Amino acid sequence: MTHTAHFKVWRGDTDGGGLRDYEVEVNDGEVVLDIIHRLQATEAADLAVRWNCKAGKCGSCSAEVNGRPRLMCMTRMSVFEPDETVTVTPLRAFPVIRDLVTDVSFNYDKARQVPAFVPPKGVPVGEYRMQQVDVERSQEFRKCIECFLCQDTCHVVRDHEENKPGFSGPRFLMRIAELDMHPLDAAADGGLVRAASAQEDHGLGYCNITKCCTEVCPEHIKITDNALIPLKERAVDRKYDPLVWLGSKIRRRQE
Repeated sequence: MTHTAHFKVWRGDTDGGGLRDYEVEVNDGEVVLDIIHRLQATEAADLAVRWNCKAGKCGSCSAEVNGRPRLMCMTRMSVFEPDETVTVTPLRAFPVIRDLVTDVSFNYDKARQVPAFVPPKGVPVGEYRMQQVDVERSQEFRKCIECFLCQDTCHVVRDHEENKPGFSGPRFLMRIAELDMHPLDAAADGGLVRAASAQEDHGLGYCNITKCCTEVCPEHIKITDNALIPLKERAVDRKYDPLVWLGSKIRRRQE
């Protein structure tokens, strides 16, 4: 079965723009990205949209659908009423390049600021040994497809442009948590305490655990509960727990 849907799609560029109305055919089983492609084919050949796999695994087609950050390829038209207006706008937290395409280079800049995994000394590659339970704890975070929906919905980034220089956002704080939980990461041997760095260098303190990042994650990663809260706990322990503080002083003197 088919029906005609009313779409509002943001059109414009760095100089400004606005919503434009379209009436477009919708078929059973289609997703929002299918409709955007149909608009390109029939009514708006110059409509700019970023996409790649159309399978929910590349993260390219991120946009806001009726105000909610979503992957267009994973948002089925069946979730909307036939007479409901569907509004598609670019990610609000990042500068618009054109139409639905935004400049997400902020995220790549933040990614480069996270120190990489540090392999343990004296253990040859191929000889690493870890308990499965330790692997599973951070394995969840490896599902991230870097769609940056969590970055877009985080109010620290979304509503406060002035926070961007000092805040890496949930995606990269999760990356720090993953490395901090890695049983073989030897960053601390070189003086890098990842939890402390998250607080001091990446703005962990800005996060007030509203869980909005978890709510929009298409991979259903529990970003807040399993990454950000444990990272906050480690940072607080490191800074305020007297036993941890004393232990760090003793180790430092022994070295």
